[in-house]
Amino acid sequence: MGFFDFLIEEIAIDLGTANTLIIHNDKVVVDSPSIVARDRTSGKITAVGKEAAMMQGKTHENIKTIRPLKDGVIADFDASEKMLTMFIKEIPALKKKLFTPALRMVICIPSGITEVEMRAVKESAERVNGKEVYLIHEPMAAAIGIGVDIMQPKGNMIVDIGGGTTEIAVIALGGIVCDKSVKIAGDVFTNDIVYYMRTQHNLYVGERTAEKIKIQIGAATEDLEVPPDEMSVQGRDLLTGKPKQVNISYREIAKALDKSILRIEDAVMETLSQTPPELAADIYNTGIYLAGGGSMLRGLDKRLSQKTDLPVYIAEDPLRAVVRGTGITLKNLSRYKGILIK
Repeated sequence: MGFFDFLIEEIAIDLGTANTLIIHNDKVVVDSPSIVARDRTSGKITAVGKEAAMMQGKTHENIKTIRPLKDGVIADFDASEKMLTMFIKEIPALKKKLFTPALRMVICIPSGITEVEMRAVKESAERVNGKEVYLIHEPMAAAIGIGVDIMQPKGNMIVDIGGGTTEIAVIALGGIVCDKSVKIAGDVFTNDIVYYMRTQHNLYVGERTAEKIKIQIGAATEDLEVPPDEMSVQGRDLLTGKPKQVNISYREIAKALDKSILRIEDAVMETLSQTPPELAADIYNTGIYLAGGGSMLRGLDKRLSQKTDLPVYIAEDPLRAVVRGTGITLKNLSRYKGILIK
């Protein structure tokens, strides 16, 4: 290796269902939605990321928007590989290079992932010129990104609510002691809202609009201290077929999301009930850490706290906690070698 070391570029990737983030030289250089747009006739990928996200739900039959990842795993191998290639090409420092450099990468994967799905991620990485590819479990990366010292013989509980999966793990001594991965997360919340608008308001809204509702007035509980204002939502009236607008409040969204949040609560409770007593004692003192975009849902921390009787903390930049942790392991490869999957 030695001599060629300077030719190798290091990148950390959080290949998420909703967003893909890449860190290069300690900076987040890519932070884009995990969506690609494909031209049906030529089969070529015409847009990725934010550009493709704007097209979502607005395409004609010649363009198709694809989300290559589903439930945290690669569903469309070809599209995900093209998406990664295009994201890596967007990295400013690598643009200047004459030829694509060899890459050393750490990529995070959901903890409930199978061998086959793991290999798909690895192969994708190798095909975009990854010479050394390491994988790390998402809750681990989240813990490091939040700033927990995972090597200590202390128990910490991480709940990472992403787009496709919610990862719950108890971590100690640089390993996952007990974990649960449930497929209830941001995407399901969005679909809950679509369904609610259809059934309660006879209003058909698209996924992007539902996502907007979730971000603007989404809530996990009906008693918020600082409630957001009402929001006007436009869509298609299912009875008349005409476009129409309705005003909705956060209380309605809290109702719409209630069942899904209950399932996340149950998964947290189940993980707690499987935790060894010594670690449970630690968690009583340290509480639960929330990461991922879903943790930004208003009142979710309070609701989990009431359910578990534990303090609940939200990571300071929840959307980037995982990629930041992945970046830290990349910088200190020798220290974290033990927790990475080769």
